Amino acid sequence: MPKLTFAFCTYNRASRLGKLVAAMREQTCPVPFEILAVNNNSTDSTAETLSHLAQLPGPTLRWVTEAKQGIVPARNRAIEEAMESDILVFIDDDELPLPDLLQAVSHAILDEGADCVGGPIRIDFEPYGRPKWLNGDLTKFLGEIDHGPSAFWVEDSSTPVWSGNVAYRMEVFRARPDLRFDPRYNRAGAGIGGGSDAIMFRALLNGGYRIRYRPDMAITHSVDEWKLKRSYFLRLHYRDGLRKGRFEAPAYDQSIQGVPPFMVRQAFSKTLQALRHGLTGQPDAVRQAMNATHAYGMMVGLWRRWKADRAVR
Repeated sequence: MPKLTFAFCTYNRASRLGKLVAAMREQTCPVPFEILAVNNNSTDSTAETLSHLAQLPGPTLRWVTEAKQGIVPARNRAIEEAMESDILVFIDDDELPLPDLLQAVSHAILDEGADCVGGPIRIDFEPYGRPKWLNGDLTKFLGEIDHGPSAFWVEDSSTPVWSGNVAYRMEVFRARPDLRFDPRYNRAGAGIGGGSDAIMFRALLNGGYRIRYRPDMAITHSVDEWKLKRSYFLRLHYRDGLRKGRFEAPAYDQSIQGVPPFMVRQAFSKTLQALRHGLTGQPDAVRQAMNATHAYGMMVGLWRRWKADRAVR
């Protein structure tokens, strides 16, 4: 009989865990499942809360503590803890699974032959409300995903699935000990940024693994108040640019301390555009400012890579 591990990583969100674990236990699943919690060095009452929840009836709750700080070590610990399972499902500690999530996962992996499957992530703005400036596609930077009402096989990066709502066939990780969440894209504590789930998605896509989107595999994501500020979106894009410059961008033949002159011109142009849109009250002002901060992050990342390369020569 196949076995499924339903996992979440948590840091200092003890007050949310009771509702989360209750919703996880309410799932119906055609195969036996356990709940796995990875406590990432929480300093609140997370350990005591998990110990209490583990005693309650329903599917077994097993929890471990990952001493190395950050979402990447926590997710990789979950992979190692689930090695004897056939399916690993990830959800975040600020989310709630909707009914039939595990049914959809089991069908996609066991019956449809998926190696990875993801579904919609719906943003819950309560109790703070949605800011008026948060328009257009900006919600995708809060993790929102909605690829439509039909299931399909993911063929390219235009329809990604993220680790806030994703499941894997564990044979993939048993066969590939090198395939893990990338520590270069770690996010520790209440930090900003990350990107390890995007790197994992890209590795699976490029590796020819079968990735499935299932609209009936849905969760709701509660957003912290501090993420509903323009400054969060700007810092998020600066950090993304920083990591892309440091780890992904090509080396440029014509550069000054690793930074090509054309990139400086682009950053200056994007800054002017962001200022114009902001001063005239354009609806895309925040998006333009995000483009500018991303450009500056790229330059800093390239410079840091240049500096690190010089240090090892």
